Amino acid sequence: MKPYLEKKVYHADLYVRLSQEDGDKEESDSITNQKELILSFVETQEDIQVHMIRVDDGYSGVDFQRPAFQQMLEDIKKGEVDCVITKDLSRFGRNHIEVGKYIERIFPYLGVRFIAINDHYDSLKCDGQGTDIIIPFKNLINDAYCRDISMKIRSSLEVKRKKGDYVGAFAPYGYEKSKTDKNKLVVDEEAAEVIRYIFQLYLQGYSAYKIAEKLNERAVLTPMDHKREHGSAYRSGFRRKSESVWDHVAVLRILKDPTCTGTVTQGKVTTPNYKVRKLVHKDESQWIRVEGVHEAIIPTVQFDTVQDLMQLDTRTADDQECLYPLSGLVRCGDCGANMARKTVPAGKKKFVYYICGANKNDKRVCSSHRINAEVLERTVFTLLQHQIDSALELDSLLERIRKERCGTGRAAVKSRSLDRKRAEVRKYHRLRAGLYEDYKGGLFTREEYQELKEMYEGRIHVAEKSVQILQEEIDRIVSDQIDKSGWLGEFKRHGHLTQLTREVTASLIHHILIYEKKEKERYPRIEVFFRYAEELQISMEVAKALDQGEKDTVPGEEGEDGQKK
Repeated sequence: MKPYLEKKVYHADLYVRLSQEDGDKEESDSITNQKELILSFVETQEDIQVHMIRVDDGYSGVDFQRPAFQQMLEDIKKGEVDCVITKDLSRFGRNHIEVGKYIERIFPYLGVRFIAINDHYDSLKCDGQGTDIIIPFKNLINDAYCRDISMKIRSSLEVKRKKGDYVGAFAPYGYEKSKTDKNKLVVDEEAAEVIRYIFQLYLQGYSAYKIAEKLNERAVLTPMDHKREHGSAYRSGFRRKSESVWDHVAVLRILKDPTCTGTVTQGKVTTPNYKVRKLVHKDESQWIRVEGVHEAIIPTVQFDTVQDLMQLDTRTADDQECLYPLSGLVRCGDCGANMARKTVPAGKKKFVYYICGANKNDKRVCSSHRINAEVLERTVFTLLQHQIDSALELDSLLERIRKERCGTGRAAVKSRSLDRKRAEVRKYHRLRAGLYEDYKGGLFTREEYQELKEMYEGRIHVAEKSVQILQEEIDRIVSDQIDKSGWLGEFKRHGHLTQLTREVTASLIHHILIYEKKEKERYPRIEVFFRYAEELQISMEVAKALDQGEKDTVPGEEGEDGQKK
């Protein structure tokens, strides 16, 4: 009589996986169906008991750093599990090297039985010497599928980025994803107001540190907390406390982000390939930038001004909340060094003046270029108001030109077309008016009269529509020729000055040069370099030429064809 041998019972983890790339394209690949298939299989196996069902939902099969998979490995190492069952090899993994390593080396070494139901693979029924050649080929096919999907996704995202579609997981601060198009950004007014406030404070001379303090004092939600409060699942590795607070880094990040001007900048990072998840930062020249794809929160001219200001070497005085009006803008006209603001007490009075920073540090370098601060600020104030007045004069001139015909460049072509269309409208009105007299005179039948009348009315309607379109195009051309980037609005925003403020100097002055005072001069020579000076000069010349062209045009009598006699 043969001795009785007790049959081995395996304690199995049932492993199911579904990645975002897989989606639910095939109903049979859904998590629920995977579970049902494996459980049905286990019911037919007397030597297998279910230990636990492991689920990795939304994880790629390329790597094995999946939570449920790693927990299953821990149980295997503890000896609690000695069998792994999955629907097929693709659910286990799609990296043929890693899958082969587990099936051929790790699991046999740990005494783990592996079953892939739909691939008809059971390691208990194989010889364990790699003779089952079909399995490696299936792993290669699964790997190739993953590589193909990766290439298609990368290509699709690249096309979307170049079109200006936003493909980020979360909308940047100040925006939210459109409810009708997830690739479009729309303004989040609550956050947009905070961004405008930050830019306004910076232009007024407040440092990033001081702006962060003011935001915290007003209990303004940080970008992360704002997203979370509005239902976003956004998480950040920078958070260290239960309640996050504003700091200078967050403020600077907002000040430097061009998204607020309507520009989308994407493709900053990538990965070496679909198997390696390490992020690689691209060179800035490889970033994809598309301008004007969504509504701007901050005008481009203001954003560019802030970028310039951040390059200046400035420091807020100990007794001041923000910068002085001319801080960082005044330079030595001879050596180019920044001029330092210095206060010298004299009895009960204090004298404030600017001196060459290089000379202040080393008397042997350059000369002091000393100038009284009050004299400098008074001079700059006068010149600045003159520049603003010139810009406001230009704006008034443009407004008048917009109401009249424009006579140069592309607008001239449109203007001549407009003349012809207006003459056409007048001609058809005259012809229509004469129809009734001809009808009464017996030249037309009633049916012919109605047909001709409808024809002329249709032509009048088409011609009048063309007149409207051409007039709108002329207005737009004039505006584009003069103020393409909206710089004129910066002058209009400040209007007539009552005092010299940091905001107006930062917005309209690029830098100021102070030269050494000559022997017979009362004050040193001051040279102010205004922002948009060249644009203002050229635009004024163009506007005056357009205006003069209008005045030189004497209206003449027009014939039926609209030509002057």
